[in-house]
Amino acid sequence: MKPSPFTYHRPETLEEALATLADVGGDGKVLAGGQSLLPLLSMRLAAPAHLVDIGRLRGLAHVTRDDGGVRVGALARHAEVERDAGAAAAQPLLRRALRLVAHPTIRNRGTTVGSIAHADPSGEMTAVLALLRGSVVLASASGRREVAAADFFVGPLESALRPGELALEARFPAAPARSGSAFVELARRHGDYAVCGVGAVVVLDERGAVASARTSYVSMGPVPEVLDLTADAPPSGADLADSAAWRAAGARTAALLEPDADIHATADYRRHLGRVLTARALAEAAGRARAAARAPEPEEALRA
Repeated sequence: MKPSPFTYHRPETLEEALATLADVGGDGKVLAGGQSLLPLLSMRLAAPAHLVDIGRLRGLAHVTRDDGGVRVGALARHAEVERDAGAAAAQPLLRRALRLVAHPTIRNRGTTVGSIAHADPSGEMTAVLALLRGSVVLASASGRREVAAADFFVGPLESALRPGELALEARFPAAPARSGSAFVELARRHGDYAVCGVGAVVVLDERGAVASARTSYVSMGPVPEVLDLTADAPPSGADLADSAAWRAAGARTAALLEPDADIHATADYRRHLGRVLTARALAEAAGRARAAARAPEPEEALRA
């Protein structure tokens, strides 16, 4: 099927792009990597009157690490974020999740910010941004604003983006000390949308006990659900890297998540996957947190 007719715009500068978006308002759609939008156009599930291609804008393909974490520009490809050593060191969950995004060909074209702006609850990067309490910087002809992930995703394929706005940058906080993360999922075939996916972050206190255990989910609700399962963490002295120790946390997800059924899975099957994958992801994250807690601080490592 061919897309509905639209007017194609290809601005050369950010100012020109924002002016165009202001002119077309709600009739416009931004085109970056195109891996999410083009299929929607071809299937006529989206029919914007104006398509604003931002591919020629300079200065938006950055992957920048600073004290606060990682900043990803609107034109940074998934593959560029995945391969960035500084980003992986500051926030390892980025690389762990990006490796599961579709296939390498798609990761070479698709953009991380575009995926987040698409607000698909079956997307890995929406779950990562929500779990890490990241944010999105939005720009329009009238100025900029930063929206927390908790406020950005408002429904399936619906975000806080207003007509005339462009998602300029996503910000992912750095991993805290004594923390570990994991991202696991199950799909019918490698590269397919996950039937269920789980991201997990575990933070230990100075005694090695669990101070925080949080999870986020793919394909388990209209928005990327985030759960705080700290109260269900194993007691001090338990083997934190054993998924059996996290069984109670996994079991509680059945009461907290309300997945829908579709042609890929029943709601009950998704709840089952939620239980199993939650325990598995938390155990994996806790094992990494324990290893991080035992690792020498950088200065100590240099003296050794």
